[in-house]
Amino acid sequence: HQAKVEEKPEVRKAGGVYYTPSFVVDYIVDATLGPLLAGKAPAEVAGLAVVDPACGSGSFLLGAYQYLLDWHRDWYIEHLVPVIKEKGATSPETRALLVPAAAPAKGKRAGAPVLPIFQAGPGGSRVRSDWRLTTAERKRILTGCIYGVDLDPQAVEVTKLSLLLKVLEDETEETVDAQRRLFAERALPSLDRNIRCGNSLIGPDVHDHAPDLTIEERRQISAFDWPHEFPAVMQRGGFDAVIGNPPYVRQEGLGAQKEYFKTHYAVYAGTADLYAYFIERGVTLLRPGGRFAYIVANKWLRANYGAPLRRFLKGRQIEEIIDFGDLRVFQDATTYPCILRVVNAPSTEIITAADVETLDFPDLATHLDNRRHEVRTADLEDEGWSLASGATATVLKKLRYGGVLLGDYVRGGIYRGVLTGLTKAFVIDREARDRLIAEDPRSADLIKPFLLGKDVKRYGLPSSKRFVIFTRRGVDIRQYPAIEAHLKQFKKELMPKPPGWNGENWPGRKPGPYKWYEIQDTVGYFEEFEKPKIIYLVFQVKPAFTYDPNGEYYVNNAVWIITTDEIWLLGILNSKLGWFLISKLCTQIQGGYQLIYKYLANFPLPTIDPDDAGRGAIRDRIGTLAGQMLELQRNLAATRTPQDRAFIEREIAGLDARIDTAVYDLYGLTDNERQIISHGP
Repeated sequence: HQAKVEEKPEVRKAGGVYYTPSFVVDYIVDATLGPLLAGKAPAEVAGLAVVDPACGSGSFLLGAYQYLLDWHRDWYIEHLVPVIKEKGATSPETRALLVPAAAPAKGKRAGAPVLPIFQAGPGGSRVRSDWRLTTAERKRILTGCIYGVDLDPQAVEVTKLSLLLKVLEDETEETVDAQRRLFAERALPSLDRNIRCGNSLIGPDVHDHAPDLTIEERRQISAFDWPHEFPAVMQRGGFDAVIGNPPYVRQEGLGAQKEYFKTHYAVYAGTADLYAYFIERGVTLLRPGGRFAYIVANKWLRANYGAPLRRFLKGRQIEEIIDFGDLRVFQDATTYPCILRVVNAPSTEIITAADVETLDFPDLATHLDNRRHEVRTADLEDEGWSLASGATATVLKKLRYGGVLLGDYVRGGIYRGVLTGLTKAFVIDREARDRLIAEDPRSADLIKPFLLGKDVKRYGLPSSKRFVIFTRRGVDIRQYPAIEAHLKQFKKELMPKPPGWNGENWPGRKPGPYKWYEIQDTVGYFEEFEKPKIIYLVFQVKPAFTYDPNGEYYVNNAVWIITTDEIWLLGILNSKLGWFLISKLCTQIQGGYQLIYKYLANFPLPTIDPDDAGRGAIRDRIGTLAGQMLELQRNLAATRTPQDRAFIEREIAGLDARIDTAVYDLYGLTDNERQIISHGP
């Protein structure tokens, strides 16, 4: 018979389930189990326990099981086959383990007085491919070494089925029947004690805090008692290896579980995603010297919510962090993953790190051979971890501790653009603007020039033919009849979803404390848009900062602003040094970086003493050069001939170089440090 298990994509997505590519499974399994098995004999690792606390369909457990099967087979071949050749398969030393395994003739009953630990394959010389483990040995390894837990009962059954099919791999009806007659046992073992259904993160003490839970609520929680479910493993100190790919569930989807996490996990943060708790659970399940390896999102390295997790891990022996940046490791998900490997031992001074820049490789281990570098644990800052190599880390540390943070310098004046909630209602063209003002001149009070992300270029002159109807909180729409009439045609789509709505769909906007005609964002800082400001793209693949000297433009949520009239800051942010800092401080995303407040606010600026005329002059020079760059970009936009364009582009290149030099001078960098920033170490 055949069984086909098929999960709908939307079901997998809702549970944060994404299937792990085989190259990741292979690397994690080899890097975790390899050191645990090195130099040992099968008898010494008979109880080696491997667990995946969120096993899903079992890809990591299958990988671990196959690795153990191959290791045992290879060890037996190396150590026992020579004995067979010397003394024969029926010698007292070997007959309990090995016998020739010739295939039984067709129509004859197979049988042997002793079942071998592994069997010779059919025909040919006795090379590695001619030997395989018996079913009995495969069952022993499976039931003695492989463990898994998952909240989804269907996933548990799929994992069991997959592992059992692996037991029978290469078997025939005759060989299975022979073993059943010899040992009078079932062909396949029960995995009920190995692969369990439950919530790996929540223990039975959850019911002490909520004694009134109904049976259905308790079933949904599915609390899991690790010492009770796996007593033999936990009594001897824990698992030897914890591996896996925990589900990708954002903090918004954690619901009431957060209260439990808050009191039970050292890594708790109100905005932490689910994987943070799986990391702590996995590490704490290890015996002393045990090894942990997960593939998880890399945001914990720099995000604010990752601070407790970073502190937790810094007290352990971090063996390796492999950052995939924004590579699409999971084809159907944008997750920006990293591989984290930890040993349950005290922390060391050095950890290994590597950046993966392509997925076009034969295998991950070979690709990483020349890409690893050392990172000093002491250089891992609580504010966020940079995995830069030694020389780069030294420069970064000098820059970060040489002055004041941008967020402090501008007194928190870094703001997100406007999210209207319905672009087609609030964003209009010039013709619509002119019509609304002609109908009612007061409309001009609420209509503002509006920039989208595509309107923002490095040093580019802000320009747009779009306008936003900025009906902020507290606006009396009756005072603006033309705008009210315009918005009424979209009223159904503008209505905020009421609290407690139980219908299938809501035709309007998400819930919020706004009236139907108001923009969705609160934007209590709207006055900041009307001040001199630096405008920048929140997502950048290269520097994209420009300047609005008159406070003329409002911007959408793809654009952020820094309220300031000090354009020397513009020169720094657009410089090579500026991009170096952005690439080290901000989260990588889709080939670029995300410059939201919690990252860009940590951008370090040099402290300039009022009495330091020399550095003050350098700062002023940067401001002057940035102003000239703005003017050159305006001239470039107005050029009409190829000759003029070529001339201005040469002027821009020269001016860029002078700004970079002045910025290096302002930060007091040596020639070698400048070289590291410009070209890498």
